[in-house]
Amino acid sequence: MEPLDRLTVPVHYDFASSLCYVTHRVMERIAPRFVGDESTPHVCFEWTPLDLAGLLNWKRGADVDPTRRANVLRVVRELAVPTRIPPVWLDSRRVMSIALALAQGDREAAWRERVFTAIFEEGRSCDEPGEVERWTRDLGLVVTDAEVLAGHAELERRTRAAAEAMVTGVPTFMLAEWPMGGIQDDDTMVSLINRFARRRRERMRTPAPG
Repeated sequence: MEPLDRLTVPVHYDFASSLCYVTHRVMERIAPRFVGDESTPHVCFEWTPLDLAGLLNWKRGADVDPTRRANVLRVVRELAVPTRIPPVWLDSRRVMSIALALAQGDREAAWRERVFTAIFEEGRSCDEPGEVERWTRDLGLVVTDAEVLAGHAELERRTRAAAEAMVTGVPTFMLAEWPMGGIQDDDTMVSLINRFARRRRERMRTPAPG
């Protein structure tokens, strides 16, 4: 059981999603506001990849829908996160499989940062030959083919589990069994998540009846 002073919130994401990059940057800048106090546990975020194209049966490499692109641009402006939106939906399975192979910790966090930066700041593509290998070299990482295959199997498993949990998009914050989709402004995100954290701790403190 998780300690009362600490709460982990899984965040489903896909490296192909511009909104997930925006979420990555927003959560990075508001992280100090989840340190916890006498009434609210410290909240940690566990970034967990899922294959959105597989989840929603989207075509990889297809042009980004203009309406969806306009919505992303609106969010980018509102949340002040400059973003270079790829023209097509990238096949992100390999970079997500590597993230899972690296598991949690400094290596996974460094990989997540490198991939998001390459795609949404530098305008590079994980679909281009040699790009993914270049990013691993940038970080001095060695990931074997066997690790990538295992990561891919785990990605498929997590995507199926997300579908069963009624996840319908990314980013999605899993607040216990409740999937909270999307990203809001800084103050709204802090208020929503900290309120959930306080209520979660209150429920954990309450003795079970009988």
